[in-house]
Amino acid sequence: MNEIILSTKQLTKQYGSFTALNEADFSVCRGDICGLIGRNGAGKTTLMKLVTGLTEPTSGSYQLFGKDSTNSFLKRRIGCLIENPAFFGSMTAFQNLKFYCLQKGITDMKKIDEVLELVSLTDARNKKFKTFSLGMKQRLGIAFAMLDDPDIVILDEPINGLDPIGIAELRDTFRTLNRERGMTFIISSHILSELYAVADHFVFIEKGRLIKSVTKQELDLECSRCIVVKCGDVKHASTVIDSLGITNYKVIDKSELRIYEEGVSAKELNKQLVTNGVEVEGLTESGVSLEDYFKQLVSENN
Repeated sequence: MNEIILSTKQLTKQYGSFTALNEADFSVCRGDICGLIGRNGAGKTTLMKLVTGLTEPTSGSYQLFGKDSTNSFLKRRIGCLIENPAFFGSMTAFQNLKFYCLQKGITDMKKIDEVLELVSLTDARNKKFKTFSLGMKQRLGIAFAMLDDPDIVILDEPINGLDPIGIAELRDTFRTLNRERGMTFIISSHILSELYAVADHFVFIEKGRLIKSVTKQELDLECSRCIVVKCGDVKHASTVIDSLGITNYKVIDKSELRIYEEGVSAKELNKQLVTNGVEVEGLTESGVSLEDYFKQLVSENN
């Protein structure tokens, strides 16, 4: 079983009468790249600020590495880029990171070149920050987040404003750090298609509530072409489907199953189910884009 290194229980944050995060139960395992998905203002940043200690919860709790979050030492194992650090335009990348090393009490300046290499900014080491492209600025922010050798890196909307090349560069950076360092990421965005390219676990948030958590494999199944069968007895329906030689299907709940097998005729399937005594309440073909899936989730929870 994968080690859970971050978990929340009924985590809530209120600002006066406004509830920014409502009783969130959330967990991340070591080595995950977790995509936190929601519209602007959905509560993504609030959740990130709470688990990094940038703000205190109104109620609820969270654990880091299996221990109570009141242990301030544990928070040093989290690197975050939630509110961009104030880099100095007239200073180089190296000088900016050296400034923050001194702020953090880091004495080994070799760490700077190490994190610059990790985010592919070695060649820009001595270039002034004001000459950086937006993508380079974002990568320098990620380098800042990694100065403490964190176990988890939390990034709030890191791809905002980037062009396709800049986004691709960041994706490669995340994959490399995850693969070679075993680094765990929580990355927020309202652009599902971009997170899909890098994340392996997705958590959807809407109006301060966590409405769904799925793995990439589960998301693929939800979005892929399938025949949705609604009936009164899925056990009986499953027996009939098995007898037809159909193996690629999934029971969703007590009244619904989905068939993902290619070449299955919806009309013939309906005929066989009815002939064999299954009370079919509905049989439809489904399959949605990632964006439509997100929109559907949001509409179901409004």
